[in-house]
Amino acid sequence: MAKRNYQADVLVAGGGLAGITTALELLEKGKKVILFDRDVEDKFGGLANWSFGGMFFVNSPVQQKAGIKDSVDLATKDWFSFAEFGENEHWTKSWARQYVELSDGWSFAWLKKHGIKFFPVVHWVERGLLQPGNSVPRFHLVWGTGYGLTQQLIFQLLNHPNKNNLTLLFQHRVTELIVQNGKVCGLTGIDEKKNEDFEASGVVVVASGGVNGSIEKVKANWPKKWGEAPEEILNGSHEYAIGDLHDAVEQKKGSITHLDRMWNYAAGVTHPKPHFPNHGLSLVPCKSALWLNYRGERMGPMPLVTGYDTRFLVKRICEEPVKYSWQVLNKKIAYKEFAISGSEHNPAVRDKKLLAFIKNILLGNKKLVDEMLRDCPDFIVANSLEELTDKIHAAAPEHHEFSGAALKASVSAYDQMIDKGSRYFNDEQLRRIAHARQYRGDKLRTCKFQKIVDPNAMPLIAIKLRILSRKSLGGIQTDLQSRVLDNNPDPQKRQPISGLYAVGEAAGFGGGGVHGKRALEGTFLSGCIITARLAAENIAKNE
Repeated sequence: MAKRNYQADVLVAGGGLAGITTALELLEKGKKVILFDRDVEDKFGGLANWSFGGMFFVNSPVQQKAGIKDSVDLATKDWFSFAEFGENEHWTKSWARQYVELSDGWSFAWLKKHGIKFFPVVHWVERGLLQPGNSVPRFHLVWGTGYGLTQQLIFQLLNHPNKNNLTLLFQHRVTELIVQNGKVCGLTGIDEKKNEDFEASGVVVVASGGVNGSIEKVKANWPKKWGEAPEEILNGSHEYAIGDLHDAVEQKKGSITHLDRMWNYAAGVTHPKPHFPNHGLSLVPCKSALWLNYRGERMGPMPLVTGYDTRFLVKRICEEPVKYSWQVLNKKIAYKEFAISGSEHNPAVRDKKLLAFIKNILLGNKKLVDEMLRDCPDFIVANSLEELTDKIHAAAPEHHEFSGAALKASVSAYDQMIDKGSRYFNDEQLRRIAHARQYRGDKLRTCKFQKIVDPNAMPLIAIKLRILSRKSLGGIQTDLQSRVLDNNPDPQKRQPISGLYAVGEAAGFGGGGVHGKRALEGTFLSGCIITARLAAENIAKNE
């Protein structure tokens, strides 16, 4: 059977935020574009559809209005501190500097032009623990979450004055690149709906996401210094972000770097209504909950508290002989602090319902807590520590090492410290809670030194947490115009492969790993936009 043939100026492989932005910018520049996406049309937008919608900007108008003093120099210093780049990482360092310099004009201003609005309170995440991170708040929340962001850009795409130059092909899986005379000039793949092969000619932009949708690849690239990967890792990435186009690029002598750098999360739970096998959700861990290991012991010497260093949380849990953990709290803490990252479980923000959002902030998200207590098997409820221990043991045979004595010791020591009063706090978790409550973005969502065993806050809740695969920090190596570099053994001599670009997570959000070891958060969605716009600009000028 003959292959179906397509032709355009540019072929975009992937329909997530980076692919959409690339196509939108190319239409603006008068190019004919075909966008191939493996998923169904109803899911156009990729993983960004499910994201919370946080974006990292430097010295933005929102920060300025809130009185937050930020600068390119300060953000660059914070980025390099958190990234801990290697000495010879030319492209990752160059991309980091470029991102910080471009974040306001090339991302924030561009989004505002396309009708995207941001919540006025900037969130303060990844502040740093043992390694300094964000020294000021930079996490700007899209009003409408990631879903609102992608849908607005899709609307702009479908209603563009040059929309006749755009072809969208869904359920089309790209499998290989076509190279002639050293230049990438097209791609091949399969129409999975019709089970028919296709071929297309044009400049190629890889926008297919990372590798973290493949748990096999996550385990194969697990950081060697961390030992064996956890036996169970939940999938919080996109089911089609499996790195197949990374393999296709590598087959054509493209450079793939730093796949052992990932942005996984420590607080994953089973999705009550999974969209695909092994689907997990990323909790925003409660600051006032006790974070315990598989035996019920508080992990130290530094207690685990969210908001400071996500990589530290994952690494610390994976230092345990058994690599999952528990959070123990009560219903009062849950109603005040509990949240799930993403658009799906934040409908008030996603649907832009201001009154419902304010109500959740002031009164807590009781509906979400009750839903998870009812439907998620990782939540256990009890009226005493003894009953909680018994129920944990009964939940699964592997929980037999969970110790009621260890649980009681952990909780009692923490509660007794609270009883002494804040002037005598000698517990790092309580100090960090006090620190968090000084910032208005955290104060309303953080309890004021709440004991775990409290008759007025019952029942008790234990949440079993697994490591959740999320984003690839490494990927296809690119220069500062998003051109894919070849795999010359000497990194200093790598050259662009003609006709081939990579954007978004596929490119490690720039350069094959712009974040280094850690992300300052909010840099993923913005990274998709900046890498895509740079690719489109270079294509328009030079291809």
